[in-house]
Amino acid sequence: MPDLNSKNSMLPDKPFRLGTTSFIFPDHIIPNVKKLGPVFDEIEILVFESMPKEVLPSNDDVKELLYLSQELDLTYNIHLPTDVSLTCESLEERQKAKDTILKVIDLFAPVTPTTHTLHLDMPSDIKNDIENQKKLKKWEKQTRQSLNALLSDISSLGIISIETLDYPFSCLETLVEELNLSVCIDAGHGIKYGHNLLETFEKHKLRTPVIHLHGVDFSEPNIKDHTSLDKLPKKHFRQIQTILENFTGVLSLEVFNLENLNRSLTHLSNVFKNIVPKIK
Repeated sequence: MPDLNSKNSMLPDKPFRLGTTSFIFPDHIIPNVKKLGPVFDEIEILVFESMPKEVLPSNDDVKELLYLSQELDLTYNIHLPTDVSLTCESLEERQKAKDTILKVIDLFAPVTPTTHTLHLDMPSDIKNDIENQKKLKKWEKQTRQSLNALLSDISSLGIISIETLDYPFSCLETLVEELNLSVCIDAGHGIKYGHNLLETFEKHKLRTPVIHLHGVDFSEPNIKDHTSLDKLPKKHFRQIQTILENFTGVLSLEVFNLENLNRSLTHLSNVFKNIVPKIK
């Protein structure tokens, strides 16, 4: 019988801090943090929805999160709302998005998040016609205006991490560098949409505080992401391993149920030591 302990001792220790989302158990944020906080380094607080206002955590919730962070030696990053858009054509809607995002940033200020992850969505008609410079330049102009307006009310620009989505991140690189923003590399998105993950990491690793990692299942016609890591084809997982061997930020396992989290932890423990054991 092989000596499993001996095999594990040959694995490198994880250089990154390990996190996951605040929606692993079908419950509110606080119960999730209480269950996950004792074993993870950081929790990704999901604030996908901003409306109605009752869906946002209360000030008392934030006070409880601060208490838990101190008790559990835990940090947080905030995923900003995705139901508002800083990039749409309507100036009124972009202003509304700015106000909403600032409200969420202000709400969570007491817990001093490591970063706030922001989606800059691109309409399908532009993604499907990405070579159309006229459309792309218009989108870039709207995005630049919105970011400048948002950042004018933020003291530290680096607290905003622009997430890699379903379009080439090269569309945003100039803006990110000019405005001194951080980057959230969503490795699952990169794999799903066929982007060069290693190139993106090498180019932006010094400004990347967090990587979102999740499995991508190519077995069905409709590709499914945000699933367990064991669904990733081996060639893609090898890319992930190469990146993580040189990453000292936060790796957030961006899955949304206990089964996918535990399967991902098991898969990750095959290449790194000191990975969180299965969660019960």
